[in-house]
Amino acid sequence: MIDLPVIMACGPYDRLQALKEGVIKPEGIDLRYIEIQSPPEIFARMLKTGSFDVAEMSSAHYFTMKSRGDFPYIALPVFPSRLFRHGFIFINRNSGISKPTDLAGKRIAVQEYRQSAGVWIRGILKSEYGVDFSDVTWFEGGVDTPRRFDETMDLRPAGDLNLELIGPEKSISDVLASGEVNAYFGARAPQAFFESDDVVRLFPNYRAEERAYFERTGIYPIMHTMIMPEAFHETHPWAAEALFKALSESKKWALEQMRFSGAQRYMLPWLFDDIDEMDALFDGDPCPYGVEPNRKTLETAIEYLFDQGFIDAPMEVDDLFTPIVGWTE
Repeated sequence: MIDLPVIMACGPYDRLQALKEGVIKPEGIDLRYIEIQSPPEIFARMLKTGSFDVAEMSSAHYFTMKSRGDFPYIALPVFPSRLFRHGFIFINRNSGISKPTDLAGKRIAVQEYRQSAGVWIRGILKSEYGVDFSDVTWFEGGVDTPRRFDETMDLRPAGDLNLELIGPEKSISDVLASGEVNAYFGARAPQAFFESDDVVRLFPNYRAEERAYFERTGIYPIMHTMIMPEAFHETHPWAAEALFKALSESKKWALEQMRFSGAQRYMLPWLFDDIDEMDALFDGDPCPYGVEPNRKTLETAIEYLFDQGFIDAPMEVDDLFTPIVGWTE
């Protein structure tokens, strides 16, 4: 029997390395794994041209589009990208912001208002710190270079949104360093943080803040999931389970490689101390797959999308993912 050819696109993550190198092979599948550094490129190619059978996708975009109907994709309960976000809130030190609640009424830049990172940052700041965003003026633009606005990938929440586009000659780094905006929330650090003394983090000791957040909530924010066309899943329902199993085994392999102490695999001087901390906090696996281990995190993401006007009503998490039978991590 010929294996089913499947093209999968995802970022260059350690948890995918075993699949990329063929150490792990999905049962019954001839997998071609395309490694792409830029998540927005993966998203656009999947949705605009159907370039892949399975692809990494923004969780905020997926949840929002599923809530609006006529979005013919289904997600695997696999989450290749997760990140705490307290360290990605940057301010201009001359803006009068010294604590989270000072963000109220300010001018805040985002790369894309719909971005998963921004949804999580706004949600955390509102729910955990009491930040009022009702009078904020939002500015969209490229982080370090001006960007062209792409309406085909844009999503806007319901209701009024005080949002302006940064002009074609400037980037977020430019306007944050100059003080034209007071703060920036995003998925990556702006170049201005490294070049301007006026650009600093809202939470200088962000690691401690993020650890306290996890200890308090049990949430390690999910940025991306993996999606496939519903038609593909209906035709090959077994493929989701085979891919889930292989993706889980690949992650397990990556964790084992990281723990090898005969020679250090990564250029992290205190890697093994970090592993000890990870084991203590996350019981050995900070990135579990499957719906049940991530239910609270997923429900919180949906709650934030509802609160921010992206979806009309909370959705049932189980309805958003392919069922997985006969496999537990």
